[in-house]
Amino acid sequence: MPETTPAERATAWFDGVEAHGVVECIDVRRAPERLRAAGWWVVQGDFEGRVRAWRFADVRRTGSDVPVTTGPWRGPTPGSWRSSLDEHAYVTAVQRVRERVRDGDVYQANLCRVMEAPLAVDEAGAGRLAAEEPDARALGRVLAAGNPAPYAGGVHVPAGAGVDPVWVVSASPELFLRVEGDLVTSGPIKGTAASTGGLTDKDRAENVMITDLVRNDLQHVSLPGSVEVTDLLGVERHPGLVHLVSTVQGRLVPEVADDPAGWSRLLEATYPPGSVSGAPKSSALEVIAELEPVPRGPYCGAFGWVEVDEDGSTRAELAVAIRTFWWERVGVRPEGVLRFGTGAGITWGSDPRAEWRETELKASRLVALASAQVPAPDDGDARLAR
Repeated sequence: MPETTPAERATAWFDGVEAHGVVECIDVRRAPERLRAAGWWVVQGDFEGRVRAWRFADVRRTGSDVPVTTGPWRGPTPGSWRSSLDEHAYVTAVQRVRERVRDGDVYQANLCRVMEAPLAVDEAGAGRLAAEEPDARALGRVLAAGNPAPYAGGVHVPAGAGVDPVWVVSASPELFLRVEGDLVTSGPIKGTAASTGGLTDKDRAENVMITDLVRNDLQHVSLPGSVEVTDLLGVERHPGLVHLVSTVQGRLVPEVADDPAGWSRLLEATYPPGSVSGAPKSSALEVIAELEPVPRGPYCGAFGWVEVDEDGSTRAELAVAIRTFWWERVGVRPEGVLRFGTGAGITWGSDPRAEWRETELKASRLVALASAQVPAPDDGDARLAR
């Protein structure tokens, strides 16, 4: 059989959708009108501002969020992970944020660290087009089995596909933007604990603060009087932890809902997500730039899909890219790193060491899953292969 090309091997999956064969990649901030073209797109945004979208040719409804036809997952060794901030540095940074709160510069800032571990590509065999990159779909299968999430998904466009490469696998529990016609919905998360009994008044106050920030963001692009908080301080249970989640909805103004460049205005009003930046957002971003030693990249950006029908009607579901892994090559040799971000919202009421423990709670389960050596499912394993 003929060798498939990198473009043909490109794949993506989200909530019962499998896509293959990448067609194009666009910069959404620079050419938002292209995201009105009919088709199914994967959207991935970096926290620092760049937002790209890849259009796929072959889109199938599978009825499952578990990627099928995967090989074994060979993750990094458990002891090889390193953090951009160790415990001492993170605690010191939390104290710095509290000082900025005391001085009135910011009310809340989300302080994050990026973990990484070496994960080399496999050398190409004779006649292969390029070295094989790590199997994103295999990691997606591991996370779907061990840490199911409402906005789970992944995309892998390998190098050599003729468009920007991308490798992201997410088990995000948080909705950034859902667009259905002119209805826009956001579900900010603030407040995390191992159980409901661990949620504090600080968690509730922080959630209310960020919910108000998201409400204000949506007001910039919604019809007057249409923005409302439909659920405040809801409790969601996820593997190993619980979250406080609120829901905000609005009706988009025609200049956003109907204009070909509407995505630019929507992102300008809401990006990056408020729950992973802080309040006021502009001041929080300054604090983040000062205290975090490395860029977040895909972590805390947007990740999801946009579907446009031939008549121009649009549906979209973008998650906040937390609980998210991304892989990148390092240099020109067949080497690379797997990265994962974790963080916590810092207020005046924060206990620095408790905030460090929260970042560990959020990371421990997923990093352990990604560090495992997991064989491919047997043909008869209907739970994973359906």
